[in-house]
Amino acid sequence: MPRVTSYSLRSASPAKTRADAVVVGVLSGPKGPRLCDAAEEVSAAYGRRLRPFLSTMGVTGKAGEAVKAPTGDEVNAPLLVFVGLGDDPADLIAVRRAAGVAARSVPNAASVALALPSDTPELVAAVVEGHRLGGYTFTAYKSAKSETSEPNDVIVLSPIARRAEAGAALERAEVLADAVALTRDWVNTPPKDCTPPLLAELVTAAHKEVTKGRGAPKVKLEVFDHEQLEEMGCGGILSVGNSSVAPSRLVKLSWAPKGAVAHLALVGKGVTFDSGGLTIKPSSSMLNMKGDMAGAASVVAATLAIARLGLPLRVTAWAPMAENMVSATSTRPGDVITMHSGRTVEIANTDAEGRMLLGDALSLAIEEEPDLVVDIATLTGHMQLALGDKVGAVMGTDDQVDAVLAAGASAGEQHWPMPIPEEMSERITSSKVADLLQHDWVRWGGGLYASAFLREFTGGLPWAHLDIAGKEMNTGGPYGHVPSGATGFGVTTLVELARSLATTGG
Repeated sequence: MPRVTSYSLRSASPAKTRADAVVVGVLSGPKGPRLCDAAEEVSAAYGRRLRPFLSTMGVTGKAGEAVKAPTGDEVNAPLLVFVGLGDDPADLIAVRRAAGVAARSVPNAASVALALPSDTPELVAAVVEGHRLGGYTFTAYKSAKSETSEPNDVIVLSPIARRAEAGAALERAEVLADAVALTRDWVNTPPKDCTPPLLAELVTAAHKEVTKGRGAPKVKLEVFDHEQLEEMGCGGILSVGNSSVAPSRLVKLSWAPKGAVAHLALVGKGVTFDSGGLTIKPSSSMLNMKGDMAGAASVVAATLAIARLGLPLRVTAWAPMAENMVSATSTRPGDVITMHSGRTVEIANTDAEGRMLLGDALSLAIEEEPDLVVDIATLTGHMQLALGDKVGAVMGTDDQVDAVLAAGASAGEQHWPMPIPEEMSERITSSKVADLLQHDWVRWGGGLYASAFLREFTGGLPWAHLDIAGKEMNTGGPYGHVPSGATGFGVTTLVELARSLATTGG
């Protein structure tokens, strides 16, 4: 059985704790590195020997740094791990990332104590979330399991350990980490094991786990199959999924607590594999297309987390799922599709399929007249070219874009506002045979074009669109609290946005 790590708070001294390893935060500054206040007693234990010791070990406090050192008689733990926090003072993002680095730097310790900045509930949450997510691994398909193992116990050494708000912050961080890890698991799963029907089954199993037992949140789950999608007139979803032997699905989750102060609709793109269809992708571009369902995974995981947190906010999540393949039943460039809303769309590029799924799901979402609609999707390579692989794009109505940006900043995820220029309206309505043109092959502003297309299905309601293309998978080495592979990008932003709406009433 896999080892299950327990997280707890304690006000013990990092110099006296008998954990197998103690993680110590180090700040960099003009006068050289110094241990953070949480490790003050370690500094006192070493006294004047600390500075030359750090110098000998090459400790600088630079963000991303981790240096292991055996201890002598100065502290009780046999191993110290110095992790860099960057510039003094460290903020929430730096602490979260340092905790993630720490999780990968202490192999095979049964117990680990974390002496990182944690004198506020927000910092406690950052430490726990960062450590949980930094230590994430996906080994379901490994025949030879790693010899390293997770610790049994992780102790966050905090001066506010006995305060109720600190314990609540730890619990919230665990819920959030669970949601991100769930998203990572699904995005990492090979596409043959994550077709639309199989992904819907994974969602069903996760829903059952969250809602079982006395006191569990009551979240309604509905799964619509191919025949029901036909009856609902979801031509956009079916135009993509009809190319595959694995039929399309639409999953709807509803959290409607008593006293809800607002209604948030979440819509996530769920293309379980994207070959490009008849407008087929280059072979090298298909490798990570299992991650094209990250938007759907994000809204499902975020909704379950919101329910577990008991936020007084009505949330309806829509996750349209399809597999974009090449077959005799594939949609052709030049075909005209009738969407759920009744609008007709001329297809120009079958590799611009995500907007077809989202168009149907958005029109379904607005029928319930939510206060805010947010969609999230690995939508366009244009936004990846513009902003790289760590910064998401946000477009939509001004107030809602601002709210998403603020939520991302609080959650420790980077987003950047992008415009929807007026000329995009002319481009998306330039079809000579249909109401809308799905794609126009103009090289410039493709991500902005896509957002203008989606806006046509929002009914004028407050709306924000998150384009996370390239952020769903980390194809390089791990950094901070982000591992290689699936990242779970966007989940924390969505939950923080919900928390903000629940606090302000929208």
